[in-house]
Amino acid sequence: MAVPRRMVVPPMRDAVTAYIGIGANLGDAAAQVQAALQWLDELPQTRRIAASGLWRSAPVDADGPDYCNAVAAVSTRLSAPALLQALHALEARAGRARPYRNAPRTLDLDLLLYGSARIQSPQLTVPHPRMTQRAFVLMPLAQIAPDRVPTPALQALAGQHVEPMVQAV
Repeated sequence: MAVPRRMVVPPMRDAVTAYIGIGANLGDAAAQVQAALQWLDELPQTRRIAASGLWRSAPVDADGPDYCNAVAAVSTRLSAPALLQALHALEARAGRARPYRNAPRTLDLDLLLYGSARIQSPQLTVPHPRMTQRAFVLMPLAQIAPDRVPTPALQALAGQHVEPMVQAV
């Protein structure tokens, strides 16, 4: 009689706290950002642990209407590339098209930070390479993770206009 082979199950990856930048400037941008915050809870092995308020900003290096922005913190067991792939799927769900660089967007999801990892690949750079140049990223990030945003970085962006959006109750 044959002995059944044991199934080898890979060990569970430790959870990592990742920060995701969220933006939209087409259609009902605030509703798109709110939907994206909810969709993050649907990702496998991932749960949202914090979300900033909504912030308004003018487009940077682009045309189009103002953006609605937020940052979410998630606890995830997905690898950074797998999380990025899942974020791209959420953008597609929202009808994101990429006709040209910096085109207006129904939804833009950027992996800003993945724990303390530093990642450099053709598909992914973490920390996000331009996050420290953008007040619309650092202001909402500072709301939920002030320890991740040095005061001098915020001061350097004082000339960029971003403002909190009034939330309907």
